[in-house]
Amino acid sequence: MSDLDPGTRDRSGVSGLAQDKVVLVTGAAGGIGRAAALQFAAQGAAHVVVADIDAEGALATAAAIMEASQEPAGASAVAVDVTDEAAVISMVDGIVDDHGRLDIAFNNAGIADQMSEFHHLDKARWDRMIAVNLSSVFLCMKHELRHMAEQGGGAIVNTSSGAGVVAAPGQPHYTAAKHGVVGLTKAAAQEYARRGIRVNAVLPGSTDTPMIRRFIGDNAEIAKMIAATNIGGRMLTPDEVAETAVWLASDAASMVNGQSLIVDGGGLVR
Repeated sequence: MSDLDPGTRDRSGVSGLAQDKVVLVTGAAGGIGRAAALQFAAQGAAHVVVADIDAEGALATAAAIMEASQEPAGASAVAVDVTDEAAVISMVDGIVDDHGRLDIAFNNAGIADQMSEFHHLDKARWDRMIAVNLSSVFLCMKHELRHMAEQGGGAIVNTSSGAGVVAAPGQPHYTAAKHGVVGLTKAAAQEYARRGIRVNAVLPGSTDTPMIRRFIGDNAEIAKMIAATNIGGRMLTPDEVAETAVWLASDAASMVNGQSLIVDGGGLVR
């Protein structure tokens, strides 16, 4: 084998999937984002920036990282509205100013909405869904890519959904936004691959998060219907999705780029 052959690489020094990386996680006050922030830290990240519009929740996640770490861990919380470009610029530029680089970004912030027939969907609800679940991903990627291109590499993971490949019943705006995230992921992956930047998406099935619990409310029938969409008849845990996101962002997935990875136990096989 040549020195460039992957089979000859010395991997003895690899101790964590995020070893020494500077990481940004949006939507990290709870659910998948919080689980991912904790896992990035557990996998050796040098610093995890926990971002969310919920300032108190973001601080709680950062505190949980510090408490869970066997060694002093770097974690900080940022309160940010990811639909506001000026706020996104301040967040991303601030990370680079403070830490010298941004190695990994997990663009996970998002919202859910109640079901609605297409012809009853209010435009204000459409606009809000597109702003939070699609435009915010574009804004974060735009400024993450700017810095990653300058530093010569990086990895981005975006949260889409099973609704990014099949329509979610009664959710035309959610379906459109999550399909859009898949498209943005492919476009960026294609454009920036030769600059050492990988961009992938994780597409969770129904996951037991505070967001989906608010959506379900006290409706047992909706809860049963949602759980039935996953293999095994249960919702995923946030950790099960976070594990995939952390792997996609790691060097262990060094040749995975532009992919939309469904995490649902095989409910959507395509």
